[in-house]
Amino acid sequence: MHGRKHGNKLFCGGAEAYWLRHFARVKSMQPNVIVGPGPSGLKKDTLREFVGVACRATGLRGAVAVLLTGDREMRDLNWRFRGKAYSTDVLSFPPLFDTHDFSGDIAVSLETAARNARRYRHSLSRELRILLLHGILHLAGYDHERDRGEMARRESHLRRRFRLGPGLIERSPAGRPRRRTRRISA
Repeated sequence: MHGRKHGNKLFCGGAEAYWLRHFARVKSMQPNVIVGPGPSGLKKDTLREFVGVACRATGLRGAVAVLLTGDREMRDLNWRFRGKAYSTDVLSFPPLFDTHDFSGDIAVSLETAARNARRYRHSLSRELRILLLHGILHLAGYDHERDRGEMARRESHLRRRFRLGPGLIERSPAGRPRRRTRRISA
């Protein structure tokens, strides 16, 4: 989707207006966000505001760079940094050295975000916020693969606060509670 026109606009509903009004007081404290090429109509300033609010909510203080890209580049990044030969929706890269000025990088696949938005029947803007929140939590030190549900609980709390739908952890097979099936004896 790199550079293509995209019909969805970012942050155009009631929930978005809510968090903008509710969290406007932290605008001056938000980290710097660099947004790569995205679909036309993408409101990058509003995206920056959301990332800033989410960073403050998780305790991140330094700059965050956000790259909005396509599946091909995400597959390359996933292979280069994680050894996984497939595309993914979001990747987070904490800084190599401890610094208060820089919190890390987040890469998001717009193509995957658009597919997820259609699949879960919500807007691209909501899906991007869900993905960015997940990436920001990783930059803040959370790790859902090792933390026994701590990240899932924090993500769930923040999704409710920002009025977002189910997050990545809940949507993944490992994050959903298993259904118990009743055995029928013959």
